[in-house]
Amino acid sequence: MAGQLRAEDLRTPVYLVDEAALIRNLEILHGVEQRTGCHILLAQKAFSMFRVYPLVAKYLSGATASGLYEARLAHEEMGGENHVFCPAYTDEEMAELCEICDHISFNSLRQLEHHRPVWEAAGVSVGLRVNPEHSTQEGHAIYDPCAPGSRLGILRSALGDTLPAGVEGLHFHTLCEQDSAPLVETFQAFEEKFGQFLPGLKWLNLGGGHHITREGYDIAALEKLILYIRNKYHLEVYLEPGEAIALNAGTLITTVMDVVDNTLPILILDASAACHMPDVLEMPYRPPLFGAGMPGEKAVTCRLGARTCLAGDVIGDYSFDRMPKIGDRLVFGDMAIYSMVKNNTFNGMPLPDIALQHPDGSCEIVRRFGYEDFKGRLS
Repeated sequence: MAGQLRAEDLRTPVYLVDEAALIRNLEILHGVEQRTGCHILLAQKAFSMFRVYPLVAKYLSGATASGLYEARLAHEEMGGENHVFCPAYTDEEMAELCEICDHISFNSLRQLEHHRPVWEAAGVSVGLRVNPEHSTQEGHAIYDPCAPGSRLGILRSALGDTLPAGVEGLHFHTLCEQDSAPLVETFQAFEEKFGQFLPGLKWLNLGGGHHITREGYDIAALEKLILYIRNKYHLEVYLEPGEAIALNAGTLITTVMDVVDNTLPILILDASAACHMPDVLEMPYRPPLFGAGMPGEKAVTCRLGARTCLAGDVIGDYSFDRMPKIGDRLVFGDMAIYSMVKNNTFNGMPLPDIALQHPDGSCEIVRRFGYEDFKGRLS
């Protein structure tokens, strides 16, 4: 119960979300909404901790989904505006989405027309996701929707001189953990290719990947762009950040279970890269670890690995002021995003608990997982 536990009392592994940090991020985003009149939506693909959806709803306009289940979650737990984009929808999904969503974006003209009878009858606002064919990504093509051969977004060459009847908005999503300068650059490319369609539309969705709450982000440039679009084209402007909502607002606390030696000390943790922070291997990236440094920076360098059978289930090499001992706790930073939404039970690994730390420092266990959660996903 809230008020009874502190962070040090929680069992590990555990995702611990910092409510105060979450509020700080939400206040920044709400300020952008207030000053520009834009609509900011939580991209649930990054952060779907619905225990805090009522809090998010106090600051943001709503949520966006990547499919039916996320759309249902936002509809049930948050309220507000509910948007969805998916590269393809089944007939059954479309019927339900039209009942719970305000905006539906399509990835192809074929999908738009296939589902036309349903969305026209429902009166939902529909749009097209387009591909500006302007990449600003470096080093991780897996997250680049504008990479050559991308399946995401309609090319300008696929559209004629007018948009299909009933289309009320356009949507592009090209960024990943970026500042406002790449967005401005991308919008210029978008405007050159698709600008002729903007007069007469109702909305433009600038997608996600905006690191608005990161220290040093140029908010003024973002707001200047939003106001330019609203004033020139008289459109409602939407942004769908995911990471920005919970950036630096969560940790993954883990315990050292054993130490083995092979060239260097290897710490066996009760947390796993493959199971609990898969982006570490997928992007890949090196998660921040409080109190640790780069290899060789501090007195002792260790490799951090998991207790799965996957030989490559390694989080990375870190250095410490002293040799960590069995039973020590290690705390990884920025673990609220793309963690809970992507974890898995490979090898039968237990899922970390989910906890919420309130502004007074007290902690609430939101969810505790067990064997039935593992078994329930299997047949």
